[in-house]
Amino acid sequence: MYGQCSSWLKEGLHPRAITRDLDWGVPIPVEGGEGKVMYVWFDAPIGYVTFTKQLIEANPERFQGKSWEDYWKKDGESNLIHFIGKDNIVFHCIIFPSMLKEMEDYVLPANVPANEFLNLEGEKFSTSKNWAVWLDEYLKDFPEQTDVLRYVLCSNMPEQKDADFTWQDFQNKNNNELVANLGNFVNRSVVLTNKYYDGIVPEAGNLEEVDKDALAQIKECASIIGSKIEEYRFREAQAEMMKIGFLGNKYLAEQEPWKLAKTDPERVKTIMNVSIQIVGVLAQITAPFLPQTCGKLQTMLNIDPQDWINIGKETIPAGHQINKAQLLFTKIEDQTVEEQRQKLLDAKASASDALPLEEIKEETQFDDFQKMDIRVATILSAEKVKKTKKLLKIELDTGLDKRTVVSGIAEFYKPEEIIGQQVLCLVNLAPRKLKGIESQGMILMAEDPEGTLKFVQPTGETTNGSTVA
Repeated sequence: MYGQCSSWLKEGLHPRAITRDLDWGVPIPVEGGEGKVMYVWFDAPIGYVTFTKQLIEANPERFQGKSWEDYWKKDGESNLIHFIGKDNIVFHCIIFPSMLKEMEDYVLPANVPANEFLNLEGEKFSTSKNWAVWLDEYLKDFPEQTDVLRYVLCSNMPEQKDADFTWQDFQNKNNNELVANLGNFVNRSVVLTNKYYDGIVPEAGNLEEVDKDALAQIKECASIIGSKIEEYRFREAQAEMMKIGFLGNKYLAEQEPWKLAKTDPERVKTIMNVSIQIVGVLAQITAPFLPQTCGKLQTMLNIDPQDWINIGKETIPAGHQINKAQLLFTKIEDQTVEEQRQKLLDAKASASDALPLEEIKEETQFDDFQKMDIRVATILSAEKVKKTKKLLKIELDTGLDKRTVVSGIAEFYKPEEIIGQQVLCLVNLAPRKLKGIESQGMILMAEDPEGTLKFVQPTGETTNGSTVA
């Protein structure tokens, strides 16, 4: 198996480009492997090499004569980083690196930043249930607002624990942070510079402590952002970027140049020069987080992109001509948020209606059914099994005895909610250990097409131990 994968890697080819007999696996190309296929996560990572090769071959001018080997085989020159979800840690930290190491000349992953899970409105994303935010629909519903989605996702990135995307949070972050702070500061700075000086950046006079402090804090933020990005802590890096907007907004609001315009015009020149310098930093440092906004800022300020190393230095000299202000962000109304929520619910309901019921299983005999001893039982206690998400440890009174059953229903029922309920239990099922707990039976559950579990139980109170005939 390694030998065949090695030959694929040498050519920068993905096995799926060679064999397409089975969509869910590749036949094992060794003696004795007849009828067996390679587990998808063994061969899938080779696709990363293939994609690099195909991208370069399709766009040679962009890569200036480089080949795929320059990215995958130049140790010291190339840095391989795997950005993944936590459910893929094993594959990206063990299987794929083992394959690369076997090849000897391939670059090994320098880091594997793994995020936790992101949920949607309190539930797991599910394409089959249509519980998702579809990008093509978002682009139609929110034209020219791709940066807003980028911003909200990055600010809510599940770097350390599972996170939840909600449309209410989306609205709050857009209106309260992007519009009211970052957008407000930039707009006032550019508008006032055009109003007072016809868009020509004024000469700064003597800097007061408040000016020096603002510029020093901005420079410090820029340095922190670079460090956070190199540490793959993007949420913290973006927070520092926004801190620059907050500092600029606070500085301009406290200095109130519109009040000093008639009484102290020289001071206003300094204030506006400092404000434009802060906008200039934002015009460079927003690039990794808000690329569209970054382009608008550079257009407004009439400047070109700069190397990261120059960020924080004076980039907009006195006498520089800037352009008119343009709107960076627009307010999102409550009605829009409600429409998105309703769209989710409607799509989920539609998907649920379309889900087929499971087909009837193969025929069985009445004697086989008679072997199952199903009894009415009452739940006496319940608690979550430690270090699991699905399991509950349940104590049952079967009328014959008191026994423990481990059931995978923790995602659907809280322990305290089910105490006292009567259920049906298969009591003669062979005991089985789950997470070190011996389960002495199985509670009968009904599963709907959406995968939701519900108790199968008598309609009225019944004596524990009563049999199902």
